[in-house]
Amino acid sequence: MILSDWDIKIYLEKKLLVIDPIFEDTVRENGVDLRFGNEFCRYIRSSNIVLDSARSSVDDVIECVKVGSEGFVINPLEHILATTLEWVELPHDLVGFVNLRSTFARLSLYIPPTIIDAGFKGQVTIEIIGGSLPVRVYPGQRFLHVIFARTSSPVYRPYKGKYQGQKGVTLPRPD
Repeated sequence: MILSDWDIKIYLEKKLLVIDPIFEDTVRENGVDLRFGNEFCRYIRSSNIVLDSARSSVDDVIECVKVGSEGFVINPLEHILATTLEWVELPHDLVGFVNLRSTFARLSLYIPPTIIDAGFKGQVTIEIIGGSLPVRVYPGQRFLHVIFARTSSPVYRPYKGKYQGQKGVTLPRPD
């Protein structure tokens, strides 16, 4: 079942769901909007580097920056990593389905399907893929919409993975 704004507010009031900071326009009709943080990372294009998903670190092929009011430009077809301003904590009976707000989709940006697992705690690192034209984005802009669904029962094993407690953009971590 997808939670309504009423249900979300009850979860927040009881501190079962945590979103910090929270703004007047965070809770929407059937989900919450999250904002860009101030950290963005982009991959450095190189034709002779092959990323190894089992072993490699991406530290030598990615550059991360903190931005202010000048914003950050997402170039055409570029894959970047961004973080949310908000810290979120999901209880053991909620899952978050992450979508790009339609304003940004209409600017030709895209995000792959993304789930926030039951029990997750941290800032959300999200991949954004550039469209056909450069797009400038700014810290503090609402860019994600998260829809919460209640599981049929609390999950037996809540999320305790390698990204638990992440702050800022968290780069890929091999298993």
